[in-house]
Amino acid sequence: MSTRHLRNVSISQLESFLELCLCKYIKNRKGHIQYTRADLTRPLPFQNHIDPVPGFIVKNLLRGLGYSKNDFHDILENKKEVVRKGNKFILQDVVKKKK
Repeated sequence: MSTRHLRNVSISQLESFLELCLCKYIKNRKGHIQYTRADLTRPLPFQNHIDPVPGFIVKNLLRGLGYSKNDFHDILENKKEVVRKGNKFILQDVVKKKK
């Protein structure tokens, strides 16, 4: 059983995840924060006054980005990174540099 849950995700964690996914902040209007990315057809909104963010909202944002729950945790833990190639965004493993 997986111990990686989408419960108790704070707004700051969610915003840092979206920034790591190369999403851009659009606006904060009427209690909602919106992010977008070049390959998305619609913005990714979530409420900014509910902390922690409910799991179903995080799932909807992940569905919009095309990522899984494990991808969410891997990106936050710096195990994977999002790389832009042209107008596509590719998820790849982080390459550790040798010293």
